[in-house]
Amino acid sequence: MLQKLFKRGLGFCLMLVFLLSGCESIAPQQYPFVYSGPIMGTSFSIKASHIPEQVNLENLQQLILVRLQAINQRMSTYLKDSELSLLNILPSTEPQIISDELYTVLDAAQNISQLSAGAFDITVGPLVNLWGFGPDIMLSEAPKPEAIKQLLAQSGYAKLQLNNQDLTVTKTLASLSMDLSGLAKGYAVDQVAKVLEEQGIKDYLVEIGGEIRLKGNNLQGKKWRIAIEKPTINKRELEKVIAITDIAMATSGDYRNFFEQDGQRFSHTIDPRTGYPITHKLASVTVLTETCMLADAWATALMVLGPEAAYNVAEQQQLAVFFIIKTAQGFVERATPLFTDYTKVKQ
Repeated sequence: MLQKLFKRGLGFCLMLVFLLSGCESIAPQQYPFVYSGPIMGTSFSIKASHIPEQVNLENLQQLILVRLQAINQRMSTYLKDSELSLLNILPSTEPQIISDELYTVLDAAQNISQLSAGAFDITVGPLVNLWGFGPDIMLSEAPKPEAIKQLLAQSGYAKLQLNNQDLTVTKTLASLSMDLSGLAKGYAVDQVAKVLEEQGIKDYLVEIGGEIRLKGNNLQGKKWRIAIEKPTINKRELEKVIAITDIAMATSGDYRNFFEQDGQRFSHTIDPRTGYPITHKLASVTVLTETCMLADAWATALMVLGPEAAYNVAEQQQLAVFFIIKTAQGFVERATPLFTDYTKVKQ
């Protein structure tokens, strides 16, 4: 039961870290607009420093909630009648017309999969479930190699084909299923930010499940100060606090959700290329990009790749990334030049 709480509460814990870390001396409720609640199997939290006079706060809340519910109805794997769930259970290899919105997210996912050589893969869900890290199944021991091999053969982003001319998706394997948890929350963050900006709001923080997008200044008229958590297992500590704005941020780590068997720890981060949990020393990845959807997906992909390969890919793709790596002497920080330059400029 404790493991399940960690799994579903991870985003909330990340949010708690930067709201209660002392990064801001002004309490959240003093902001003119604060709105939070459950969504997408996790929680959302929004605050804005300044609200135009013509904006009705109740209407704004309703606009945000309707937008979030619409995204959830398209991309959730929890809702059995969502567009994605219906596509997953459809036993067909014929092209299927999908909504513009779902196509946009699937297209972004496939692009990250190609750029990361398969380290990011939205078809990995059945393997995640097999290892006991899905929403329902809980395991305390590793699955059999035969079961892993079987599901590995039934997954793979290359088995999913998109056609941007007629907005269709084709599963070349009828049983193929997709899980957008690696970027749907980030996409939702971007869409909430769009709602705020359409209302003339220029200073805000939007967070869903630990994924963040920021614009303008906080209530003190300064850049938003965000804490990156130290990847320790039994206690919560801050690794680094950065002052940033006009950017999106996502963090991925392997230190909260795992099980142990015979002294070996199995992380919830499954490498889609092997079907097994990652075993390298990379403990946490934080990505800064223009959109939260891309930050979300790249954080997952880089976490799978491991310290050296992830750094090389981040450099190739010109990403601002902060890594925390486990060593025998403790944690070591490493950042791409873009991350260092950006946080220096924004501090």
